[in-house]
Amino acid sequence: MEYFDQLMQLLKIEKNADLKAYNDLTVSSSAAERRANGLSWYPVAIRGNEIGRGDYLMVELERTTHHDVNHQFRFGSSVALFSNHDAGNDRIEGVVIFVGGRKLKISLQVAELPEWSRQGKLGVDLLFDNYTYDEMNHALKNAESLLQDSAESRALKLPVIPLLKVLTGAVSPSFMTTKYRYEIPALNKKQQEAVQKILEANELAIVHGPPGTGKTTTLVQAIKALIKSNGKQILVVAPSNTAVDLLTEKLADEGLEVLRIGNPARVSAKLLSLTIDGKMADHESLKSIKKLKKQAEEYKNMAHKYKRSFGRAEQEQRKALFNEAHRILKEADNTEQYIIDQLLAKAQVITATLVGANHRLVKHIDFQTVIIDEAGQALEPACWIPILKSAKLVLAGDHCQLSPTIKSAEAARKGLNKTLLEKAIALHPEAVVLLEEQYRMHKNIMGYSSGVFYGGLLKAHASVADRLLFLDDKPLQFIDTAGRGFEEKQEGTSVVNPDEANFLLQHLAEYITVLKTHYDLKGFPKIGIIAPYQEQVKLLRTGLTLSGIDEEIWDKITTNTVDSFQGQERDIIYLSLTRSNDDQVIGFLSDIRRMNVAMTRAKSKLVVIGDSATLSKLPFYADFVSYADEKLSYHSAWEF
Repeated sequence: MEYFDQLMQLLKIEKNADLKAYNDLTVSSSAAERRANGLSWYPVAIRGNEIGRGDYLMVELERTTHHDVNHQFRFGSSVALFSNHDAGNDRIEGVVIFVGGRKLKISLQVAELPEWSRQGKLGVDLLFDNYTYDEMNHALKNAESLLQDSAESRALKLPVIPLLKVLTGAVSPSFMTTKYRYEIPALNKKQQEAVQKILEANELAIVHGPPGTGKTTTLVQAIKALIKSNGKQILVVAPSNTAVDLLTEKLADEGLEVLRIGNPARVSAKLLSLTIDGKMADHESLKSIKKLKKQAEEYKNMAHKYKRSFGRAEQEQRKALFNEAHRILKEADNTEQYIIDQLLAKAQVITATLVGANHRLVKHIDFQTVIIDEAGQALEPACWIPILKSAKLVLAGDHCQLSPTIKSAEAARKGLNKTLLEKAIALHPEAVVLLEEQYRMHKNIMGYSSGVFYGGLLKAHASVADRLLFLDDKPLQFIDTAGRGFEEKQEGTSVVNPDEANFLLQHLAEYITVLKTHYDLKGFPKIGIIAPYQEQVKLLRTGLTLSGIDEEIWDKITTNTVDSFQGQERDIIYLSLTRSNDDQVIGFLSDIRRMNVAMTRAKSKLVVIGDSATLSKLPFYADFVSYADEKLSYHSAWEF
């Protein structure tokens, strides 16, 4: 089918671009260079190892230096443990089964660590992620085959076919009229409508949740309603571990039996207790499994004591010891599997990332409903992995905020940047409920975003509509640096604007002085400083320490890129737009969805600083300047 053929072609282009970027960073690079690029932990120390399921060796490693260097290691990542004692040629491949803080656990398909692991400095390299691409491609091929006319392919998973036809635009979604109505007093009218739409949908329901509209709250209540109405198990997935963890925690707080497949990105005792490992740790049979594994390890150690120059009797004895070790491990594996089957059967909700939906533990489970949260950030081919596990799909998210990260400009241009959420909203408006009431922002902060992205339908709840940090404060300010000579500078592949950064910090310092007359340290408002360029972020972080702002306030201030603030909020947001040049070049500031995220993080005050002469080439910024002027919130930097 052409629909899936095109997606597979785009995925191939994306994979090639990703592989090239990986090779550019790793081929002929040192361990220190790979570490700086987030592709290596080096050096590491082995803190323990034990035999896991299926004769795999689980090794715990710890970063001994460079603890604060950002990295790209995730649960399920393919990695290689290496030693530098012999020009780095000794290496053994494995998979990450846990990552948190300074610790990393990897699973190696060997019975014991090689001799070289006790020599030289050890490190762990991140390998190219073929697995994710293979899973996405496999899902697309399966979806395509299910829509073929052959009786054989249609018999594979007949219930999912109506959903596939809906998503590819062949038919419209259908809805049942249900007498069952799940009234939830805590929800507003639109949130309640979304829950009802999810209950009534046969194939597809969509929750479009703009910033601050309570999308997560709505989803959690909808999941409770689905379980109450039919009692069937639900799969809840999202593109990132962070998004999955948030929903997992909220669902557990509502008293639901939740099982988190994979590894929580935030390592808290609560989240770990919701994973298979965490639940097994509390199981009564765990002691007997550990005892069996210890016994098997002893037999293996005894077998290894036999050296190469031994006779037939010793050979037989060695073989018998190994056979007994394997028999005991098999018994331990069977006990583990029994516990896992119990835990899976007991779970009302299973949560995972998109790719984690095909984890070996749930690979062959079908669900009554699949829910994809943050679908506006999900690459479409990845969405097809969980979709094939159910006849009913709920998409939740906002395609007017951050889109998926795509490495290939060509793949993005040809359509890979268009999400399934965006396509489904355009194809089937009857399946969509737009959440219209937001509980985060002052109405003036919300107003511009509502007009540009949501047809002016957003309204501020009474509790936030007029909320100010103090009487006569201005909730919105655009400070125009045009004519001040705050010129941008190229910094490698990034852009900086030192004068604008200094101006922002000076303005913030003066504003903090005013805030101190209204707030003590304990109740002091939380502040976010956002810049679209990483180098500008670094400049602002460094400048903060020299700004004269009291050290005691520093931990109230977060400085980061737009992407890092997705899903977060602060009382006050300062936004440094950075670009200022005679040619009106604004780079990826032209991605207005990214700006929608930046401008909607603020609860009570938003201060945007930028050069209108450079920015106004794009109507989005020209109109924002007019909006600020209309709200009496426009200021020239000359005023300060």
